[in-house]
Amino acid sequence: MGKERVHRHRLSGRKPEWLKIGLPSGESFADLKESLRKRKLHTVCEEARCPNLGECWDGGTATFMVMGDTCTRGCRFCAIKTRKTGLPLDPDEPMKVAEASEEMGLDYIVITSVDRDDLEDGGAEHFAKVIESVHMVSGGRIMVEVLTPDFQGVEKDILRVASAQPTVFAHNMETVRRLSPSVRDPRSDYDQSLQVLKLVKQTYPEMITKTSLMLGLGETDEEVFQTMDDLREVGVDILTFGQYLQPYTRLLQVEEFVTPEKFDWWAEEGKKRGFAYVASGPMVRSSYRAGELFVKHVLKGRAPDASFEV
Repeated sequence: MGKERVHRHRLSGRKPEWLKIGLPSGESFADLKESLRKRKLHTVCEEARCPNLGECWDGGTATFMVMGDTCTRGCRFCAIKTRKTGLPLDPDEPMKVAEASEEMGLDYIVITSVDRDDLEDGGAEHFAKVIESVHMVSGGRIMVEVLTPDFQGVEKDILRVASAQPTVFAHNMETVRRLSPSVRDPRSDYDQSLQVLKLVKQTYPEMITKTSLMLGLGETDEEVFQTMDDLREVGVDILTFGQYLQPYTRLLQVEEFVTPEKFDWWAEEGKKRGFAYVASGPMVRSSYRAGELFVKHVLKGRAPDASFEV
């Protein structure tokens, strides 16, 4: 397609200027790090080497990663360490997350987790307890977005998390159908992920559902369009696009650095397809600036056909 040719950036061994960011710093960053260390909590911001760590933490937003820092799957794009068996669950973790969120005065948090295929319910009950503890400690003041695993497609486990009433239920597709087997762990599946999002929307029609796609892995425009259509068919409300960046040399290489202009174009295409909200940009991640973007542009009355480009 002509559009694709115009916005393609050839790889040259160095990141383009638009992907360069500053090191994390600031008072909010330091305070949040201290609060997390005091309670021995993990964040995906650190474990996944998120490029936006400094910006989000300085803005008072963080993504808590529960159930340990060791994943039982081995997706080829992810920097989080893996092992067949994860760490023992901390029964006090739900309250620790709630207390840390309240102490920091946060209005909106994201809770995610590593995959825990070694647990009978995939960690669903623990996940739900974290959400419920945050609601209880904050008196419902703090809005909670959850970014969940697929729980191997087990409906009762998926719905246990949704029953805790998060504000947003997110599960990431990560990439297009063709690339999914080579990008994600073999236990992950494109259609299984679609079913997670479909089940939540069918059971809780008013709950906002969300997913994210990484670009730059070799996908075509037509494949991205098809994924967007699949997502709209199961009622997904929010979609984010971000650039895949290789965390370590042993992980998947970047096939393309997508330009900011192309990300803007994808945001417009998402708007045309009826997503309630689209965040699209090279440095966007699934939980990037979650509180600021979501609260300002969705919950505070933005038009239902709106989109947002970063």
